[in-house]
Amino acid sequence: MQFDKHTSIYLQIAEYLYDRILSGEWPDGQRIPSIRDMAVQLEVNPNTVTRTYTLLQEEGTLENQRGIGYFTAADARQKVLDQKREAFVRNELPAIFATMEQVGLTKNDLIDQFETYQKEQKQS
Repeated sequence: MQFDKHTSIYLQIAEYLYDRILSGEWPDGQRIPSIRDMAVQLEVNPNTVTRTYTLLQEEGTLENQRGIGYFTAADARQKVLDQKREAFVRNELPAIFATMEQVGLTKNDLIDQFETYQKEQKQS
């Protein structure tokens, strides 16, 4: 994993875990790698992984079953989807809308582009 020096490593690891959950690699209720195993896999300090797991546990995405390990929560995928949607709407859409206004794109132009994108994705 290549880390971006402008973002905390534990947050980048959280994004990595979110991606595993959203992709279905780690379905709801699935046991995930131990802190030590994840640290070895990502070549980071176990304390960094602990910080990530604690964050995800506090937000309800992970559950720690004492003596067994960490698991994705029963509704982990939905929690991650909700969180990602909220962040996208709050952080990215305003910039997209501002650029659209600058370059003169309309809502209908955006819809057309999105439909073209979806068709291309289905063909590939």
